[in-house]
Amino acid sequence: MTIALSQFEEVRLDRVSRDFGALNALRDVSLTIKRREFIALLGPSGCGKSTTLNCIAGLLPVTGGAIWLDNSRVDTLRPEERGFGMVFQNYALFPHLNVRQNIGFGLKMRGVPKAEIDRKVDEALGLVRLHGQENKLPGQLSGGQQQRVAIARAIVIEPPLVLMDEPLSNLDAKLRLEMRAEIRRIHNELGATTIYVTHDQDEALSLADRIVVLRDGVVRQVGTPKELYEEPAHLDVADFMGFRNKLRGRVVANESDRIILDVEGAKISGVAREGLSLGSAAYAAIRPDDLEVGEPGSNTLAVKVDTMEYRGREFVGTAHTAGGLDLVFRSHHAVEPGANIHLRAADERVLVFADAIRGRN
Repeated sequence: MTIALSQFEEVRLDRVSRDFGALNALRDVSLTIKRREFIALLGPSGCGKSTTLNCIAGLLPVTGGAIWLDNSRVDTLRPEERGFGMVFQNYALFPHLNVRQNIGFGLKMRGVPKAEIDRKVDEALGLVRLHGQENKLPGQLSGGQQQRVAIARAIVIEPPLVLMDEPLSNLDAKLRLEMRAEIRRIHNELGATTIYVTHDQDEALSLADRIVVLRDGVVRQVGTPKELYEEPAHLDVADFMGFRNKLRGRVVANESDRIILDVEGAKISGVAREGLSLGSAAYAAIRPDDLEVGEPGSNTLAVKVDTMEYRGREFVGTAHTAGGLDLVFRSHHAVEPGANIHLRAADERVLVFADAIRGRN
């Protein structure tokens, strides 16, 4: 293999900030990324994930802190001096250049001899499985093929770091799944170090070695997919990890490792994720998968069903309580809209967090 990515030990963000006038888009972001890691930056729109990536790439200057590649500070360098590979959301291919020319463009700009460009482009074409497409223009390719060209162009320059900014967001669901697997395969085959921006928790969970959850320009939690999925540290992280049901109540008991909330008169027991005192406001967070239709009893809420959608192997329903709390649940059987039912969750599947305002730190 002639493509050999530049090696290093770590990329380090040291209290990086980025301001747009009075807006603090990033606030003291510190993060260490080890060689060959696949890191996903995850969060809602406006959380700072793309700003972080653009600061690393050099497309935006930092207004505080520093970015290091091992012992070399890189935030003072121009983008082309950093030598990182970048894959954009909209592919950013040259429409008048064919696949081969697009992939080899960066090498040509660096003055690499033609024979070496041809050799590296051929290898990149094989890596992204585009042999036979090299003479086509971007407009003659599918979205997935265009994204493969963009990936090949980013890796053919042998960058120390590959940066991807929501590269699958313009693809349909089937292509997204296919390209997700391809991106991880290419990362593994190259021994690459990748930073990947996404707002899709499924993408982050399936691709990343570690996930960085951001909100309002602040890192909320860093951990493996398993850690973030099973042990989110804050309510907003839980929300992004699929805990769509957030039930506000008040702490009425603290029994061993369980917290009991009063939610519209119902007693909901769960596992405490933050320090809570009796009488304080708190949220019970529950995944739709963990709400079951059942009989009245402990950890149960009475609801009226609003909608029911067939999703193949299961149904997904929405419902509301008498007090106006909205819930999402799953069921193996259809429930008629308007029906009054009870939804129950096992207490070990309920996470209890401090009030959302208190939970921000």
